[in-house]
Amino acid sequence: MAYEVASTAPLIHRVQLDGRNRLTVSGVEDVARFDESCIVLTTCEGTMIVAGEELHIGKLTLDGGELQVDGRIDAVTYEDRPSQRGSLLSRLFG
Repeated sequence: MAYEVASTAPLIHRVQLDGRNRLTVSGVEDVARFDESCIVLTTCEGTMIVAGEELHIGKLTLDGGELQVDGRIDAVTYEDRPSQRGSLLSRLFG
């Protein structure tokens, strides 16, 4: 019996801020936490934190990886991604 696996194209990360009241983010993989002052989401480029006031998720499409946030946006920051390479010694000795 053959199974078809839907091939998913790699997500492309893009951030568009219109004024300080609308943010559109593509490349979204998951929304970890949200309330009116903070939204924490996982993107294909790492963890993104959106801070502000009266934040509302206007549109969320995880299949397409797109998120739209309305409200007063004060900051957009990224957490550093963990290093994939490991330490120098672990790379040298295995």
